[in-house]
Amino acid sequence: MQSKSMNYKIENPALLIVEEPQMLLFDKEPLILEPQTEVTFEQRGYKVNDKVGTIIDSKIQTLGFFSGAGGLDIGAQLAGSKVISSLDFDKDSVATMKSNPYFDHTKHILKNIETVNYHDFSGVLKTNNPEKLIIVGGPPCQPFSKAGYWVTHENRLGSNDPRNMIGQYLRIINEVKPDGFVLENVESLLHPKNIHVAEALEETIDKMGYYFIRYKANAIDFGVPQKRKRVFFIASRKKIVGIPEVTHGDPSMCLLNSHIRPHERVIDWIGKFDNSIYFEKEELTLGKTYSDELRAVPPGKNYIALTAKEGYPNPKFEANKRFWTFLLKLHPYYPSWTIAAQPGPWVGPFHWTNRRLRVPEIAAIQTFPEDYNFVGNRRSIQKQIGNAVPSLLGKAIVKHLIKNI
Repeated sequence: MQSKSMNYKIENPALLIVEEPQMLLFDKEPLILEPQTEVTFEQRGYKVNDKVGTIIDSKIQTLGFFSGAGGLDIGAQLAGSKVISSLDFDKDSVATMKSNPYFDHTKHILKNIETVNYHDFSGVLKTNNPEKLIIVGGPPCQPFSKAGYWVTHENRLGSNDPRNMIGQYLRIINEVKPDGFVLENVESLLHPKNIHVAEALEETIDKMGYYFIRYKANAIDFGVPQKRKRVFFIASRKKIVGIPEVTHGDPSMCLLNSHIRPHERVIDWIGKFDNSIYFEKEELTLGKTYSDELRAVPPGKNYIALTAKEGYPNPKFEANKRFWTFLLKLHPYYPSWTIAAQPGPWVGPFHWTNRRLRVPEIAAIQTFPEDYNFVGNRRSIQKQIGNAVPSLLGKAIVKHLIKNI
């Protein structure tokens, strides 16, 4: 992991139009508001495409499913497992993984998981001959009624419901019979209205002969400069001991444990990209529908800063009447909020300099390697990055699985 200090000038002429009541929101926040003020930040990031060949001999190997741009697959290799196969049905995502030398040894498959079975992987398994095999993936999940798909164990493995990729993922696992696997999903899978899905999933994992833990993770606790909550089902043929080891925490955790570092500041990961050489035409907001309102929102706040609730003179909006992410702006000294795969026109997070985030910035916030290549148009790349598991979070989860297989 690279880390070096850099000087950076926060070009903040837009802050000059922020009203006084909104400036008071910063009384207890460490943001220098004077324009042209020079600050120092740590340049965080890492590279992988220069490390080709370093994991070729790994005897712990991975089959990746729903790989997308490769966030979880990168995490698996960072954890020490050689990814011998990846699969996705999106051609740009598959092209992205193929374009990175870090995965030159990987067989990349452009197919829907419904159309593959064990025989599609028998060749790559025979060629690589893993001592231990794991499967990783984040199948999309839609809420299901108890009367439908999640009724019997048999029907859970391979339902034809096009929304049900969890069933297809379990089917592949049941056919391949790896030593362990990771199943990632959104936290809302555990919402009371969806909990029957999680319970049925756990029942199926148990019947397949695996021990498992259900682990709720927030990416910021694993060195990711982004608040992003996910749930992981970590399963092994052996009983799983403990939970993934967090590396970052709030100040109180840091005081209690000297091995815990403070949560990452987003400026340390993306500050280097606030340079005109990284300009993208898609980032521009000036002169558009809510450009003036965006400029009036202080860093770290959203549209609520422009309401009567926050003392804004001549309020622009009414609090709690918009999506919380409306006009949401990054604060450079705190983690980012969740990066979306398909954000609306005025859905944040926006950069603190009142523009949309650039591709290398959203990739860095997801802890993709800084030398990682993406294939596709701007919309496709945003979707690939936004749908990914942050690579450093994936590393921690897979590392814990490897300890328990």
